[in-house]
Amino acid sequence: MTGRPAPAVLPSSLRAALGLIASLAALVVLVFGITYADDSEPGAADARIWAVVDGAGPPWRHVAVVTDFLGEPVGAVLVVAVLVTGCLLLRQPRAAVFLVTGAGLTVGTTTLLKPVMGRTIHGDNLSYPSGHTAFLTAIALMVSLLAAGRLGLGRAVGTAFVFAAGLVAGATMGWAQVALGSHYATDTLGGWCTALAVLPVSAWLVDRTADRLADRATAGPQADEPADRRADAGRQQCH
Repeated sequence: MTGRPAPAVLPSSLRAALGLIASLAALVVLVFGITYADDSEPGAADARIWAVVDGAGPPWRHVAVVTDFLGEPVGAVLVVAVLVTGCLLLRQPRAAVFLVTGAGLTVGTTTLLKPVMGRTIHGDNLSYPSGHTAFLTAIALMVSLLAAGRLGLGRAVGTAFVFAAGLVAGATMGWAQVALGSHYATDTLGGWCTALAVLPVSAWLVDRTADRLADRATAGPQADEPADRRADAGRQQCH
């Protein structure tokens, strides 16, 4: 007998669709990374987008600064801490672990990819893929995944819900990064796709690990039971 101590963070109905999205997103990260490897200039699309959103004045610049703070180390820690606290208060430890693991793996992936891709902006600042965009996208994907599981959304509705949440978060942070001149638009696209590629894998790993631990905890006492019975029988024969 096996028991699940908490609902899966990756609902089974969404695994196939999100797995396909993750594969396509990883391909986009690779293609853009190769295209802009060791480059320090904006592409044609970057230049056009930058001309539209760069130099945003008040109040939009204030919005961009606040949004950017959410991806800074202090802001990111606060966001994760608030969400993890909420999960623990709701007695959802698996969800809390997922939030920490997913955010860590996503940011870690962008950190590892930057020196490999070698794209820079404003001198020697590594820019591809955007860690800020990846982080906020990851947060939106994780929260929407947990909500989809809790609400019991089906494959089509659940996938659309999760994808839309990630799209809105990625677009918002991407706009802020370009408006502040911190990243090229293609950097933010790479960050968005990085989160889409990493999060389903993170969710699967958390579920698999949690289920294995639960199985071991349940099977442990049962596995010891025959030995205990033999020991009791031996003691009774001695008496």
